[in-house]
Amino acid sequence: MNTKQRAFLKSIAMTTDPIFQIGKSSLTPELTDAVGEALDKRELVKISVLQNCMDDPKEMAQILADRTHSEVVQVIGKKIVLYKQAKEEKNRKILLPRK
Repeated sequence: MNTKQRAFLKSIAMTTDPIFQIGKSSLTPELTDAVGEALDKRELVKISVLQNCMDDPKEMAQILADRTHSEVVQVIGKKIVLYKQAKEEKNRKILLPRK
């Protein structure tokens, strides 16, 4: 993913509300599965890390990206944005700018 594509995804993420919250139980297998399913349907997911979570959001973002085979778009404070392109072209909701 190049910088132009990343900036495009960031602009979409700014107007999107977080659909997951990570609390004191941190990254559970159930949360990872739910994020993976959401990425398959939405392609772009925003996650909020709550105050009672003691883990580093940047590390958690990378772990989630590895487990869900997605890419970290950005981590700002306690917000994580992940992107995973749909496998089939007909299911793509987000058309990235060309490289």
